[in-house]
Amino acid sequence: MADVLDQSEVDALLRAVADGGIDTDDSEEGIGGLDSSSKANEKQREIHAYDFKRPERVSKDQEMALQGVHERFARNLGAALSSYLRTIIEVKVRSTEQLTFAEFTYSLPVPTSFSLLSASPLEGEMCLEISPLIIFPIIDRMLGGGNAELYVPQRPLTQIEQRLANRILERALDALAEAWSNIADVTFEITQTESNPQLVQIVAPNEVVVVIAFEIKMGNRAGSMSLCIPFNVIEPVMGRLTSQDWFGQNQSSSLEDRRESLMENLGEAKLKMRAFLAETTINMHELLNLQVGDIIETEKESKNELILQIEGESKFAGRAGQFRGNRAFRVTRKSKVKEKI
Repeated sequence: MADVLDQSEVDALLRAVADGGIDTDDSEEGIGGLDSSSKANEKQREIHAYDFKRPERVSKDQEMALQGVHERFARNLGAALSSYLRTIIEVKVRSTEQLTFAEFTYSLPVPTSFSLLSASPLEGEMCLEISPLIIFPIIDRMLGGGNAELYVPQRPLTQIEQRLANRILERALDALAEAWSNIADVTFEITQTESNPQLVQIVAPNEVVVVIAFEIKMGNRAGSMSLCIPFNVIEPVMGRLTSQDWFGQNQSSSLEDRRESLMENLGEAKLKMRAFLAETTINMHELLNLQVGDIIETEKESKNELILQIEGESKFAGRAGQFRGNRAFRVTRKSKVKEKI
């Protein structure tokens, strides 16, 4: 030690201890700077690791709500593409995570199908990337290709291929706008397409983005799709992203969606319709001897209304005639139950 106490200083310390002027409790006070109460509080305090390079600005609850929104988007997109391509297309959410924009762009293949999306009236832009492993088979299908093995070229899309890919993107944006309708009335548009994501800089490299990863399957082909949403885009609507409220709205809205979808499909159904003139009875001899020009008498007067039947059920009453050279039926009223005459 640099300093050594002399005998007088040692005697003074001993007297102070005897008089109670110095606390001799084993509390480590004066040594570690912590008393027993502060040590107890320190043991009860929870410590969480925080990575300043990857700050989480979206809570887990809001992240779950975003995933729920885009699961609906995946279902709608799968149905739309299946109808358009006339084959079964499966789209499902694979993961939802927060990254920096630099991590997102460097995780993508080069070249790829990379599109920038505006989300009016929200500020900023989003990114939608579709892997070449699935976009080339989809384009091949649009051009009449089959399910045979397809060589996937390592090159950007040509102008013709990009125009075909835009048809797929348009359907994706329609499905995305429908899925976002519970959050905000957003109109998505393609503002730019690029083959190298690393050349695009919509936000700072260390800016937080939410990345929703999808998997697209078409027959024996599969590929990924990624939607990148910068935090500054969804920040104005973050208050609406609570999983409990959203799932409650989603349940009621899904019932309404199913009702609208059912009504839309029923609206396209074809039905058989006929105007029921009258009814009577004849014997077999009269039926066999019928000739062109013969008249069949009925009890119904000619001035009476005719009954319009749909799939054999009487629905309306009216009169037969012509309209612009075609046979027509003018509805005058609803028919009574089982009305024929």
